[in-house]
Amino acid sequence: MPRLIASATRIASAGNKPKLIDEFVGVVNSGDSTISVAHMRSPGGWIEPAQTPEFDEYTIVLRGLLRVIHQNGVIDVREGQAIVVGRGERVQYATPDPEGAEYLAVCVPAFTLETARRDQE
Repeated sequence: MPRLIASATRIASAGNKPKLIDEFVGVVNSGDSTISVAHMRSPGGWIEPAQTPEFDEYTIVLRGLLRVIHQNGVIDVREGQAIVVGRGERVQYATPDPEGAEYLAVCVPAFTLETARRDQE
């Protein structure tokens, strides 16, 4: 039977500035451990600690620019573009432009703090 998810749960963020993370599907909001879907809004100049996650992450940028720093360089993902980061890849996310960015992140299996495996801040 279809299940309505009436609202998201605001999740605490990591990084040098506050970022809004609203989880619609995932461990916290819907009890799903196989997938998570979150709406992210990060301010200009935001950067989070590097991580080596135990999940695949699919990100679609809705507005602005999301910078993905990885072991071989940097990829700038702009509005209307997407990026796939495979589990076990060390990455760091940032929104360097003044207007920040808005994007959707889908993680398989679902994101948890433990499986994100973030570097210490």
